[in-house]
Amino acid sequence: MMSDKVLDYLRNHTVATLATSSKDDPWAAAVFYVNDGYTLYFLSEPDSRHCRNLAENPRIAVTIQEDYSDWLEIKGVQLEGVVSETSGVEEDRARKLYGRKFPVVGLLAQAPAAIVKALAKVRWYKIVPQRIYFIDNSAGLGQRREITLDCSEDDSKYGSQPQRT
Repeated sequence: MMSDKVLDYLRNHTVATLATSSKDDPWAAAVFYVNDGYTLYFLSEPDSRHCRNLAENPRIAVTIQEDYSDWLEIKGVQLEGVVSETSGVEEDRARKLYGRKFPVVGLLAQAPAAIVKALAKVRWYKIVPQRIYFIDNSAGLGQRREITLDCSEDDSKYGSQPQRT
């Protein structure tokens, strides 16, 4: 099923590139992320340029991919959605998920002092996707399928027509 393929891809990758904007000022930044289904969580310093942009404009675009040299091997996720800061129970859940994927965050008592100091300054953010595309050139050059997020969990929820990237 396409959903398993996409979720597996998200689970097995670690870095997302965020595209943000504020007025006419676009910016891109790479962050470590963890996913809970299609929802992504990341942490960042609120004074970073991308977080300042998100405070003004919570709309975001994200890419997750490897560095490929062969065009026919390219795979990745593109999504657009909305970011919000998390707190309370949701932040606790994000911390636990993140700690499983990135043990240095989950085991702060054993983390280097620089990591502990940096983590004291961060806030937790959630990306709720509104559109997701999965690119898989191994299925044919330019294969891009949109995942429809508001249907049942079967392959009928995924766009059946390939789209050019």
